[in-house]
Amino acid sequence: MRSRLEEQVAELLDSLNIEYGYEPDKFNYVIEAKYTPDFKVGDIYLETKGFFKPADRRKMLAVKKSNPDLDVRLVFQAPYNKISKNSKTTYAMWAEKNGFMWCPYYDIPRDWLNETKKETS
Repeated sequence: MRSRLEEQVAELLDSLNIEYGYEPDKFNYVIEAKYTPDFKVGDIYLETKGFFKPADRRKMLAVKKSNPDLDVRLVFQAPYNKISKNSKTTYAMWAEKNGFMWCPYYDIPRDWLNETKKETS
């Protein structure tokens, strides 16, 4: 059991001879939210990340799942930082594993940027 309260309820059910299951099922759910990418270049969205916190990683996976045709690419300040101090996975490794194109901020591929050029006078 995960908490003292759950243990107390289980003890009560046991004392009443009630048959029960503890966390027997899992259900998917969706939380409605909006995502605003940092930059748009042509049809490409660039999402910049310094610290890539767990909530941001979950959000990016949810955005990808809900918008499979959206081309979001990650631009990392430090792509070789670990996602946590106890992990061997870097930001770059996480991006590749989850199907996101990525680059360091100081080396954005030219072909990502050549989609649309500003007109100069």
